[in-house]
Amino acid sequence: MVGWQGSLPLPRAGRPEASRPLTARTATPSGQRVAGRHRTLESPLKIRRYAGGALKANRTFARATPGRQAMKRLQDKVIIVTGASSGLGAAAARCLAAEGAKVVIAARRPDRGEAVLSQIRADGGDGLFVQTDVTRTADVEALVAAAVARFGGLDGAFNNAGVTGPAMTPVADIPEEGWDEAINTNLRAVFVCMKHQIPALLARGGGAIVNMASMYGLTPSDVGHAAYCASKYGVIGLTKTAAIDYGDQGLRINAICPGFTHSEMVDPYMEADPKFMRRVISRHSSMNRLGEADEIGKAVAWLLSGEASFVNGEAMMIGGGEGTRLY
Repeated sequence: MVGWQGSLPLPRAGRPEASRPLTARTATPSGQRVAGRHRTLESPLKIRRYAGGALKANRTFARATPGRQAMKRLQDKVIIVTGASSGLGAAAARCLAAEGAKVVIAARRPDRGEAVLSQIRADGGDGLFVQTDVTRTADVEALVAAAVARFGGLDGAFNNAGVTGPAMTPVADIPEEGWDEAINTNLRAVFVCMKHQIPALLARGGGAIVNMASMYGLTPSDVGHAAYCASKYGVIGLTKTAAIDYGDQGLRINAICPGFTHSEMVDPYMEADPKFMRRVISRHSSMNRLGEADEIGKAVAWLLSGEASFVNGEAMMIGGGEGTRLY
């Protein structure tokens, strides 16, 4: 096994790479590496200098000068958010717009989606609503086409749309239609969205995708949630694999794994059985509280920005700390 102790393994004699000069890929202003652009590096000192230049390019905040406002970190970036008519999707859409993004709101309910867009515009932002059912491939194709036609391209996406699926239900008792709905909406739709978003992102020179997973994509469900749990494990596997596929083409792909957070999924359970939910929260959050929707939205904004330029293929847990103290 090769040890990584501050050095790189030497190529074996006779292999083609043994004679190649050391190279590094250049970085785009958005902080992404672009395939095919190389610069020969002749010494460790030049490597450090070159890396420093790339890091400098990745910084997305402009220094404030008299009479000039600092640039927002997602200024004029075109970002799709699915499931954006309510809950975590709506909160993320508002956070992205506040950071300067042009947000393409995708959701099934036009009244709720238009309401989120109106709020964004009232706050000085810009965006577009596209009625979308992410389980329909034609709708997803039309969504990406609408974003590109309206704003000239695509820079990022938050694939958030999802359903709870059967809960408090042992595996053998899960109806097949409930299983299919959870897998189709939470996993297959993320794949379909990425399938059509990725070519548009690469055409723009790269970008970033954030997929909605869950704490139950990292740990087994203890609330009879097998279909949801399976779908979210799948999202993380899909995310990590796609991150490898496209990481050297200027495209970063990550997932977020929220714990229990105020949303359309969680709040009904809090109202129906608050005593049980308090037990669940105390078990899974060392902060012993529910998360807030904008706490998730801010994490999404960071992952989509150049500030996260070296974050790729990660499943970020956002849940107030794992476990709880026993004293």
